[in-house]
Amino acid sequence: MSEIHEGPLEASRTLDAPAKPSWREKRYVRRRRRVWFEEVLGWILVPVIVFGCYWLLNIGLNAVGTSPAAIMEGIDAIISSL
Repeated sequence: MSEIHEGPLEASRTLDAPAKPSWREKRYVRRRRRVWFEEVLGWILVPVIVFGCYWLLNIGLNAVGTSPAAIMEGIDAIISSL
């Protein structure tokens, strides 16, 4: 059995290059990327900042010779005496 193609050959599709995005589309992509980056950065930095502030507060209070628990007990004592 031979593999002879009978009939005309079909024309292959030509691939058209995709249209270049306009300046507005490029700006939109940049904005989307920046918003996404800022969102991820916020989810990382906010807990780090909160933990860092707590850590610095603890170190500062330990340097003075007290603790957050002692300060809260003092505030409770002042409030109860009013």
